[in-house]
Amino acid sequence: MLKALRRLAAFCLCVALSMGLMAPAAVDAAGINPDDLGVIRRQAAAFEATKSRLPDLARLVSEEDWVFTRNLIHGPMQEVGREMLYINQRLDKSDRKAADKVARSLKEAMADLDEAARLQDFSRMQKSYSAVAAGFDAYSDLIPAEAFS
Repeated sequence: MLKALRRLAAFCLCVALSMGLMAPAAVDAAGINPDDLGVIRRQAAAFEATKSRLPDLARLVSEEDWVFTRNLIHGPMQEVGREMLYINQRLDKSDRKAADKVARSLKEAMADLDEAARLQDFSRMQKSYSAVAAGFDAYSDLIPAEAFS
């Protein structure tokens, strides 16, 4: 008798969980639920704040300021990878692959810029800075417009 009750309870629990999984989550026009959009908004604001430091980085690169270029990358700009990760995790699944690729490319460009500054290689720094700036622009294009409204 006790064994039959346990099976019945387990069956009811499975049915209840299945029904919960079948209920669609509330989503906006872009296919992102409101909780995820809130996270994307916060991280997009932080991403844009980091992006706003690009003119400072460009000035440091053009002045061949090796130390402060690295300080900016490792200081105010170091969180950009985490910000992109949080955004990517909450994007619609169809957009994640492209976002991951662009984020990886931007992080690699920043690492290359850091290495160029460490080696005091001015031409490599200029080239890497261009890749960093292009990476920020490309990633900005992937953030849903709703995150900025």
